[in-house]
Amino acid sequence: MKYDMPGVPEMVKVTHIVLPVADLVKSRNWYVENLGFKLERELDIAIGLKDASGLTIFLQKASAPSTGPKIRLTIQVDNVDKKYEELAAAGVKFVSAPKRQFWGYGAEVMDPDGYMNDLWDEVTMTRDSEARKRGE
Repeated sequence: MKYDMPGVPEMVKVTHIVLPVADLVKSRNWYVENLGFKLERELDIAIGLKDASGLTIFLQKASAPSTGPKIRLTIQVDNVDKKYEELAAAGVKFVSAPKRQFWGYGAEVMDPDGYMNDLWDEVTMTRDSEARKRGE
């Protein structure tokens, strides 16, 4: 179903999100070193990190510890099994190793501020989807 609205572009996309964090440098390093985000800009109150698709995550110094539900990021990597092995060998603690999740096949890892990151890749996600269709 298409919703035509005068003056509204047909495609919208998320270009930026803001994550309140306790320690800007620690969080910047975690996303850059572990997941390969690129530093876009660095200010005293916020740091911009860009992914390969052009999405910018602004890490912003939190005024108080975050409580309650948090945003969950789903991040595509080249190979989720290899990324898991690489990060686990470097001492990164995972919530779950790569396996079938409610959202598909992948691994779950928390960043320093407790934001869940679902890691996945195209090949294993396709393979898992095909296996589900076959009832495996």
